[in-house]
Amino acid sequence: MKYTIFILFFILLSSCYSHKRAVESSKPYSDQIRWPAEYNPSEANFFVHNVIDIQASPEVVWDLLIRAEEWPAWYEGMTNVKVKGTEDGILYDQAEIEFRTMGLNFVATVREFEPPSRLSWESTRKDIQGYHSWLIIPTETGCTLVTDEPQKGFLTFMEKVFQPNKLRKLHDEWLAGFKEKAEMKVNR
Repeated sequence: MKYTIFILFFILLSSCYSHKRAVESSKPYSDQIRWPAEYNPSEANFFVHNVIDIQASPEVVWDLLIRAEEWPAWYEGMTNVKVKGTEDGILYDQAEIEFRTMGLNFVATVREFEPPSRLSWESTRKDIQGYHSWLIIPTETGCTLVTDEPQKGFLTFMEKVFQPNKLRKLHDEWLAGFKEKAEMKVNR
């Protein structure tokens, strides 16, 4: 029993360090995101930061990013995606989006929609709330795609203890998918 408590304490301690490292690694991008006060990354219970360089224009990446209902075809971390109020499955300002990820169903609302550079949505389940933000930053060779997600709520504790790196890995896969799709589109 005492070993179990020690192991849980160690996991929790290491996940706090991982959270701090994720917040610190999000700089210099974090100050470019318009965080609602309740989702400030430095005060979030859980936070992931992912970034990738893509050799495609911001417009090409944006076009892929807003095609939400197409994501499950090449990103296994999200299923059952449905954009309410549209036939084409494309996100729009204030759109509601339903999806399943990490074994849970979510409904999120687009809060920031600025083509081709900013997209954010907020999900507010009773047990976990999150603000998922995307930045597309132009570069000399294409763009940098950044995604940050601070979370709060009871389930963030479970996430820290039992799956501290799962969401970061899923987001890395998602970004790799965007890179592959965008660069393939450019090289046709």
